[in-house]
Amino acid sequence: MDSPLTRSRGAGKVVRRALAVALVVWFALPLLPLLLWSFADSWSVPAPLPTAVGVRSVDAAIAFGALPALGRSLVLGVVVAIAATAIGALAARALTFGAVPAARAVSVLLLAPIALPPFAAVLGVNVVLLRAHVPSVIGVAMVLTVMALPYTAFVMRTAYGAYDRSYEEEARLLGAGRLQVFRRVQLPLIAPALARAAFLAFLVAWSDYIVTLIVGGGEVVTLPLVVASAAAGLGNDAAVSLMSLSAVAPPVLLLLGVLAFGRRRRALPVKEMVA
Repeated sequence: MDSPLTRSRGAGKVVRRALAVALVVWFALPLLPLLLWSFADSWSVPAPLPTAVGVRSVDAAIAFGALPALGRSLVLGVVVAIAATAIGALAARALTFGAVPAARAVSVLLLAPIALPPFAAVLGVNVVLLRAHVPSVIGVAMVLTVMALPYTAFVMRTAYGAYDRSYEEEARLLGAGRLQVFRRVQLPLIAPALARAAFLAFLVAWSDYIVTLIVGGGEVVTLPLVVASAAAGLGNDAAVSLMSLSAVAPPVLLLLGVLAFGRRRRALPVKEMVA
């Protein structure tokens, strides 16, 4: 016989699944017109669906330089994700465990990129980078890393706030060195937070337009620049839709991977994670 507690849990599970389905539908619906347009060789009013389907959009997108731009965006996103996550994690650990003087001032400094107007800030930084003769690619990566730091530092500070350092002390008492403690204890415990921070940093770099346009100076052509340029002057809605979908796909796939990784790590007992 079911108890009220069991029925309550069952009802809650149904509600959570219904909300999850509703959220998926909510976010997927705007992508449906893009998907239809991507393979529509002809779609005229008042037809509710494309009147001719084909793959001309693929050739047009390739001719417009979508593939090299996609590769540059991926490389830039990965570089910024690695750099911003590493710096954010180090800063968060130092701030959480009191190893930084004037911690409040440092925290405000880390959040400054969010408070500053992006266009004005980038224009000022670009002047400095030009006078310092910093290459455009390196300048874009540096600026985007700074812009991603508030997100990575916030995520990692939250993770370190719930971090139990007694596991590290136990490992040291058992004879583990600093590298072993980091690799076998600290890293497994903060891995889900690192994945979330890296995803946010990747998203900052992947979706950026202003920094890449101004600091890149036309030498760093990423997918957002190609999509914006194509939307403004190509006149091929199918190709623009296909490139827009290609800009959406990597973050969505990465998000699903981060969620799956976090769920798998939560399912492991702590002893198994640090073993």
